Amino acid sequence: MATLHAAVTRTCRSANQNFAPSANQSGPVPAPKWLLTSVRSHKAPARSTPKDHQKDTMKRTILLSLAAVAIVVAACSSAATTAPSATPTAAPSAAPSVAPAGDIVQVATAAGSFKTLLQAATAAGLVDTLKGAGPFTVFAPTDAAFAALPAGTLDALLKDPAKLKDILLYHVVSGKVTADQVVKLTSATTVEGKPIKITVKNGTVYLNDTVKVVTTDIPASNGVIHVIDAVLLPPSM
Repeated sequence: MATLHAAVTRTCRSANQNFAPSANQSGPVPAPKWLLTSVRSHKAPARSTPKDHQKDTMKRTILLSLAAVAIVVAACSSAATTAPSATPTAAPSAAPSVAPAGDIVQVATAAGSFKTLLQAATAAGLVDTLKGAGPFTVFAPTDAAFAALPAGTLDALLKDPAKLKDILLYHVVSGKVTADQVVKLTSATTVEGKPIKITVKNGTVYLNDTVKVVTTDIPASNGVIHVIDAVLLPPSM
């Protein structure tokens, strides 16, 4: 025990000598070198200034703005990708107009139901007239209409070209008169010189009260044809 006590005493004296000031030194005891070195190497963190705080705030604002822009762009790109494209629709085109197949004689010939009328026009010398520039409006009796005449009437007319010509010209009106114009008329003067009476009954057009218009507005290059169900006779006949 005595030996251990002596060793401890020597150690404490040695430590006191190391930290004790020299005889020539006055004032406070300087800190050990190891302590000074440690203090110098450990620097206090720099204090932030208002200017630094402002810079940080601006940086955060810019970053947030960029993030918001990126989100909006992404959303727009997604919408543009997924949205179905509108299917262009073609504008409706106008219905093509039907070109006339020829002049009045040619159209009547092609129809096939005006053979007697064409025979009578040939006998009366009116074919060239009906092929002329016109325009003409022809109220054309069908073959059935001529067949409905009293027996022998047609044969007698074919032997009398002048009378036949007057009857046929009584079926012709100068100018192109379409159905929408006919229904507004009460009469129309024929090329023969006498008028035809026009009436509308229950939406149907009648000539001279008894002859019915059954088909309208057959186009020709030099006029128009309206089909009738009977032969028109001038008042004098």
